[in-house]
Amino acid sequence: MNHFVPRNLVIHSMVAAWLVSAMSACAVMDPAVTEYMPVMPEEIPDTRVTNGSLFSTNHEISLFENQIARRVGDVLTIHLVESTTASKKSSTNTAKATNASLGAGTTALGAPITVNGNNVLSAGIKDSSDFAGSGSSAQSNSLAGDITVTIAKRYSNGNLLVRGQKWITINQGREFVTIQGFVRQSDIQSDNTVESTRVADATIAYGGKGTLADANAKGWLGRFFDSPLTPF
Repeated sequence: MNHFVPRNLVIHSMVAAWLVSAMSACAVMDPAVTEYMPVMPEEIPDTRVTNGSLFSTNHEISLFENQIARRVGDVLTIHLVESTTASKKSSTNTAKATNASLGAGTTALGAPITVNGNNVLSAGIKDSSDFAGSGSSAQSNSLAGDITVTIAKRYSNGNLLVRGQKWITINQGREFVTIQGFVRQSDIQSDNTVESTRVADATIAYGGKGTLADANAKGWLGRFFDSPLTPF
């Protein structure tokens, strides 16, 4: 016995499957978000003992230390003061000229040897070449602002691995700033800040996602024609 499935049922099933897959894809967190998620410090168990005194050994009180970040999970602020400028210019000019002539006199046995009125016993060579080339390139970038990050790891030499991110949603677009790198404790100021130029092996990214970012992006067909793969 043959069973026929209505065409409309097949189409509706395909549409429903596509919607479920799209919703599940949206539910997955952006990899850029999870990569820079803060590291939380380890929780210290509460072993509070009532001893009738104002002083408690379960609470850290630093009377002779600056309150700067130094442990995993602590936060510090990074001042973004990035500014780079690069330029390059080159120019080349070459010239070459060659002249050579060969002559064996204008007569032979007292009479000139000519063909069509030209002396066949003389010859000349002349060659010249010129080349001129120039090129220039210039690029500049700048990034300013503040971002607060957390300490992800502390090494034996005292250096700190810091990372963090900032997302700002405005209308239909999302702007983000991410940073990761190594910081020396001696470079952290008394107000718990450090400049981005003091961050070693820094990875700083600034961009956006959403409708505005998609409108400014070139389509796949345009990127193909701009790639080295196109034969045009």
